[in-house]
Amino acid sequence: MAARPPIANNPDIRFLGRLLGDVIRGYGGEPLFKRIEYIRATSVDRHRGVADSDTLDPGLDRLSLDETLDFTRGFMLFSMLANLAEDRQGLSIEDDADFDSAIEKLASHGIDRKKVMALLDHALIVPVLTAHPTEVRRKSMIDHKNRIAELMALKDRGLEETPDGDRIDEAILRQIALLWQTRVLRREKLGVADEVETALSYLRDVFLPALPALYARWDRALGERTPSFLRPGSWIGGDRDGNPFVTAESMRNALARACETVLVHYLESVHVLGAELSISSHYAPVDPAVTQLAEASGDTAPSRADEPYRRALSGIYARLSATHEKLVGKEPPLPSALRGEAYATPGELRDDLTAIAHALAEQGGGSLSSGGKLGRLIRSVETFGFHLATLDMRQNSAVHERVVAELLARANVEADYLALDEDARVAILRRELASPRLLTSPYAEYSDETASELSIVREAAASHRKYGRGCITNYIVSMSESVSDLLEVHILLKEAGLYIPGEAPQAHVMAVPLFETVADLEAAPAIMERWFGLPEVQAINAARNHQEVMIGYSDSNKDGGYLTSTWQLSRGSTALAPVFEKAGVSMQLFHGRGGAVGRGGGSAFSAIRAQPPGTVQGRIRITEQGEVIAAKYGTRESAAANLETMTSATLLASLEPEKLSLPDYERFSAAMDQLSDTAFHAYRGLVYETEGFKTFFRQMTPISEISGLKIGSRPASRKKSDAIEDLRAIPWVFSWAQARVMLPGWYGVGQAIEAFPDKGLLREMAAGWPLFAATLDNMEQVLAKSDMNIAERYAGLVEDRAMAEEIFGRIRSGWQATHDGLLAITDQTRLLEKHPRLETSILLRLPYIEPLNLLQIELLKRHRAGEADSRIGEGILLSINAIATALRNSG
Repeated sequence: MAARPPIANNPDIRFLGRLLGDVIRGYGGEPLFKRIEYIRATSVDRHRGVADSDTLDPGLDRLSLDETLDFTRGFMLFSMLANLAEDRQGLSIEDDADFDSAIEKLASHGIDRKKVMALLDHALIVPVLTAHPTEVRRKSMIDHKNRIAELMALKDRGLEETPDGDRIDEAILRQIALLWQTRVLRREKLGVADEVETALSYLRDVFLPALPALYARWDRALGERTPSFLRPGSWIGGDRDGNPFVTAESMRNALARACETVLVHYLESVHVLGAELSISSHYAPVDPAVTQLAEASGDTAPSRADEPYRRALSGIYARLSATHEKLVGKEPPLPSALRGEAYATPGELRDDLTAIAHALAEQGGGSLSSGGKLGRLIRSVETFGFHLATLDMRQNSAVHERVVAELLARANVEADYLALDEDARVAILRRELASPRLLTSPYAEYSDETASELSIVREAAASHRKYGRGCITNYIVSMSESVSDLLEVHILLKEAGLYIPGEAPQAHVMAVPLFETVADLEAAPAIMERWFGLPEVQAINAARNHQEVMIGYSDSNKDGGYLTSTWQLSRGSTALAPVFEKAGVSMQLFHGRGGAVGRGGGSAFSAIRAQPPGTVQGRIRITEQGEVIAAKYGTRESAAANLETMTSATLLASLEPEKLSLPDYERFSAAMDQLSDTAFHAYRGLVYETEGFKTFFRQMTPISEISGLKIGSRPASRKKSDAIEDLRAIPWVFSWAQARVMLPGWYGVGQAIEAFPDKGLLREMAAGWPLFAATLDNMEQVLAKSDMNIAERYAGLVEDRAMAEEIFGRIRSGWQATHDGLLAITDQTRLLEKHPRLETSILLRLPYIEPLNLLQIELLKRHRAGEADSRIGEGILLSINAIATALRNSG
């Protein structure tokens, strides 16, 4: 067996770990420090192989409950600091994933910058922030961590003091001390408004400054100005699928707060520009456009009489101030002393700023016109508009069915819509969409559900009028299973004036089907073919020329297992491409990925590059959820790196020649069909067909305790049911991760590899097919984080011992088969042998995770036995938080 690398060789980790030890000693006392240090050192030695492997929990049983809480916090903080240190080394960013490398790689294939620009002219790349509850850390903890990262960056530059005069090492120590004394757990459940504010903090502090800077870099790389193709999106405040707390009011608040945030940013930027552009008309000619802006500004201050640019910017500031008052409903923090007319659209603001830029371009060779604060502000207006991030609406198709049924019944159109078959539904919906008559009446009474859904679409229409159509462009239809599911959304949009019937009907919001289960993915091409066949849809698509389809990683995985989900997503995308091509419509895929591999997580760079040929074409949207948001967008530097990674991967996936020949693809696809079928039946056989599995899962894992974390606004299940089918994918994946099984990320694959006769073909696929390689890479990471010995101890929590031994025995043998099969087809002697940096990262964590697992198991036993000490419940929640932090993903 090949030698393992040392567990820790990162000087930042040693430095931060030493400071954390000093903090624990200083604030917790020497006895606590020695006890924690003994457990840490013993666990590390055991994992290095220099201590007795039978000594699993040295000293853990001697911890009091108070010490247990402190110990758990200490190990959690070390993991958080280790994550920070690794991010600084770039361990979370792929090699050669930057924009320049992508351009060079494309050039090596004969694809020049003109072809890249041609793609970018119609490209759209959107990271979509969601409130999926997988971020276990409080924002206060993340803020302290980010401050440490900023201080470490100053230290990298050789500085000893901060700009404020503090010694850097002492400032870092203070931040760690603040972390030690900051409450880890939330006392109150997050509300939708809280989730909105958290997202706004990332959009304001990171996206607003980072994106214009990225565009400036890309402009230089291509030698010309790129279109604003990369923009942020959000679900927070608009995603009401299974979340009764998302209402018209919460959507109104989300949009208003986003507008307020971006307008304040523009006002601050214009104010700074006014201070900078001190150009006097005595020394520079003045363009008539600038003169016109200056004269219209109302700025008659004698001190600025010869400073037309400042006067022009005073007028722009006054108009922005009026825009803030009009759209937000109050004056900005620093209102203008002048009176101005509110801007009707972001385009009007851009025109004024561009007039100033063009005037500056005529002077001195244009050195003042491009880039700089003015260039970044113009780019910001193009990218963020007055809405900051495009907000999606989302609802389950079953809700639409009930609402439309009620509307039709109240309007005396159809008494029992729900009893109709699909053809009859489509016929009646199309007839209603062709009529200008509304179904709703001010004299009719509607159920609370129907009234709520109508208020949502009416609020969307009001938002269009207020902020522009860019604020809401898509309506995601969860669990889409038919054409009627999409037509029902148009019925609701029509009631609010967002669908306009006529010879050339218009839809101001796009209905986006979300295909989630394995069956849905298989049915998707036929549904879309029928959808494109409708004359009214053809008219709508002629106007916008693209249609989005969302594919769900989470539910397809929970439904059919990891390998089948991965393959069905690829097959579904591939099968959709010719349907779109035949209809003459550009396809835009929206990938609903989570943080964990069981929910589509893993390397975004590899995932995008592994997309089937012809399915990207410069347009892609991807969800960014929970802990992924803080990890990827916690600082401007990490955000820039990850956004550039997403962009580079999209360019390569769209333009790079296909490496796989058609005969090889056909051979590999046939093999994947066989592997997927075997894995599917193995997974379904365990999860859905094994008697008692639901009980086994709920007793083995801390799923019921996870609900106490208060990490999101929405319920854990879509329905009041304990069935696995009704459980959301997040707690499903989260629970298995805590118990170190990671079952959603690998189960069934081992059986599939064992049963496949041609192992040589599998090795060929692993070496030459990006999709299969990325699938194995992600699974390998999951296997490396799992631990069947620890998992067996969790299985000891199951009351029915015979059932527990039988089911866990199947899980353990499935893990071993997956482990052995993966090593065989990747030609490795151990997991992650070919990924030494990732191996080092995981090996660093294992000694810290194992004691946390053992403590969690003991606390779960005591809690479930009825012990009422509140410190037990707190300890369980702290251990969940700490394990999730150490694993670097939750759900």
